[in-house]
Amino acid sequence: MVKVKLFGLLRLDSGVKEFATEAERVKDIYQVLIEMAGKNGKTITAKNISSCAVLVNGQQANKNTKLKDGDQVIFMSMVAGG
Repeated sequence: MVKVKLFGLLRLDSGVKEFATEAERVKDIYQVLIEMAGKNGKTITAKNISSCAVLVNGQQANKNTKLKDGDQVIFMSMVAGG
């Protein structure tokens, strides 16, 4: 089981703060998150998730990063303004 935390717009857009799930790679979390958002009446896509910075146990990661039991995965949406 890995623990997943969301920050920024992805958190707001999905209605999900954190959850735990089984996943072999970061990209395996995408569908779980999309389904959870749908249950909250929200719509997000894999593209929304892919645009986020990803950290696994505090280290920068990508969608192909392998996960092991007990890992913490953080998705942080990029912020822009001006």
